[in-house]
Amino acid sequence: MTNPSPEADFHPTSITVCAPAKINLVLRILDRRPDGYHNLWSLMQTVRLEDELSISINHTHSAITLGCDDPSLNTDSSNLVYRAAAAVLERSKQPVGVDIALAKRIPMGAGLGGGSSDAAATIIGLNRILKLGWSPQEMAQVGQTLGSDVPFFFFAPSATVAGRGEKVTPVRMTGGRWIVLVNPSFPVETKWAYRQLSESRTGVVPVSRSHAALEAVPELSWKQVLETAENDFETPVFKAYPLLCDIKQELTARGAEVALLSGSGATVFGVFFDETSARHAQASFLKEQPFKVFVAETCSYS
Repeated sequence: MTNPSPEADFHPTSITVCAPAKINLVLRILDRRPDGYHNLWSLMQTVRLEDELSISINHTHSAITLGCDDPSLNTDSSNLVYRAAAAVLERSKQPVGVDIALAKRIPMGAGLGGGSSDAAATIIGLNRILKLGWSPQEMAQVGQTLGSDVPFFFFAPSATVAGRGEKVTPVRMTGGRWIVLVNPSFPVETKWAYRQLSESRTGVVPVSRSHAALEAVPELSWKQVLETAENDFETPVFKAYPLLCDIKQELTARGAEVALLSGSGATVFGVFFDETSARHAQASFLKEQPFKVFVAETCSYS
């Protein structure tokens, strides 16, 4: 996830961190918890569509300052990056200022975990430049107070996620794929999607044996994973937004091995065996305005 800037070699109080988007190759929404949230089970994978955060320690003030190249994003204390920095400083009891510049590339409200990834990247970056020595598990403890998707990014690129999002089990995927991400330029509100899902189904189907088996082997092939790909949000979200179903069908027609809604949407992604076929599929969507269409390789451990 991280990519220290050249300056980091000379100024150990500055670092540049890349924050990748995620896709849900499997997303099952299970029973409602006593705290009001739902238990879930997901297989998540990062892709090389990345935001970039430049983080600096500032000894001339003790505040958190956040700037972003997207003017539509709030940069006050409501922002997940700001909240992540505040949580790190509070836990570590570090009386320093933090200056953060965020270059935004991942669409917002898109089901791609951009805000959560940015929060995780902030924690990772501060852990390094403040020399806190926190393990991924310790960073995830901070992250889970910020959002359900945040803990995953400390164990990326591939992991199963359960509970509210706090139970993360890394998995190793063999090989890679190219992902075409089609975002229709409108968001799908997560709370609304959960409400629609709850109202549209009569019961909760447990996690299947085929999904549970994905955690039982040391390595997973893409063939194994794609045979089990599904997202519980598709039925209610596609009913309200038929355009998203059309995008899924078009991706499949253009050669995607699997096409699926990511998270609660609104991004739909297609999985392609190679870059050439992914680029050809991307071209078919570029004429559709105001779609945002990206081609990104899956991240790997190498």
